[in-house]
Amino acid sequence: MRIGVLGAGAVGGTIAALLERAGHEVDVTARGPHLRVIQDRGLHLVGGYGDHVARVAAAERLGRPPELAIVATKIADARDAMTENAGWLRGIPVLVVQNGLAAITMGVECLPRSQVVGGLALAAASLTEPGLVTVTSAAGMQIGSADGPAGAGIALVRDVLDPVVPVTVADDFLGAQWTKLVINGINAVPAITGLSVQAVIAEPVLRRIVARAMQETVRTGLARGVTFGRLGGLTHRRLRLFASAPLPLAERLPVSLARNMGQVPNPGSTLQSIRRNRPTEVDHLNGAVSALAPGAGVDAPVNAALAQLVHGLEASGRHVSPAELARLIPR
Repeated sequence: MRIGVLGAGAVGGTIAALLERAGHEVDVTARGPHLRVIQDRGLHLVGGYGDHVARVAAAERLGRPPELAIVATKIADARDAMTENAGWLRGIPVLVVQNGLAAITMGVECLPRSQVVGGLALAAASLTEPGLVTVTSAAGMQIGSADGPAGAGIALVRDVLDPVVPVTVADDFLGAQWTKLVINGINAVPAITGLSVQAVIAEPVLRRIVARAMQETVRTGLARGVTFGRLGGLTHRRLRLFASAPLPLAERLPVSLARNMGQVPNPGSTLQSIRRNRPTEVDHLNGAVSALAPGAGVDAPVNAALAQLVHGLEASGRHVSPAELARLIPR
């Protein structure tokens, strides 16, 4: 099958390389040095899925119509990517793999004639250097649509992806997005400190901050009536208990998430964006929690502070020490 992948970064590059290895004809979009390396030497995938150099067609935009498209850019670039390539995407299934809560909504707005499917990637991957994607923890993907598990495009996306990345279909994709939002609570502190996820979770003062931010996310979702979806070993029941757990017990969740990433230091997606001088997704992660919390009658001061600090880092390029961060987070 001819498949177009918009955004061949950490997530998109992983998916593109695996699909090409499985025999599909894959076109990708990328920019700058990363694009040039892919064009010259291929897209190199290493780590959890093995070592493979994918020979894919690469350009800044798609040059021909795919039968299936996958949008895996950062959130800030997703709308432009879909709009710029809309002519090739009309009427086909489009899988939008995004963090945050707006993947399906954004996809439908940009591509009203396409069969939009949402996707949540669970593998831990990094764009290590131009042309090289490193997977530190292989994992599956969950997909879903606004129309439930029988929505248009779901069957085709599952049938194509499942042989290369284990796919589950969410009964309630919004609930699954909220669970991923909790998981993504692990990203801001590594960005602010410049440390890997594993190093952050090994530091008690930082681990507590991450756990508090995650608890705020769960409390906000519960106050809004969210039923958290089963994702990455997390369930609604487990997260409901986590929300009210004493902090020493709550810290076990980020410890578990970091352990699942393996031994290779993982910077997290927000720090990767900082290092590449790209806009982060913090407004759709911690910022989304702090924005939604007041309307639900709860507070999210830790998430608000983390979002503000990430924006400060984007402006200054200056990381802060664990001790300094602890002083800046509301108690």
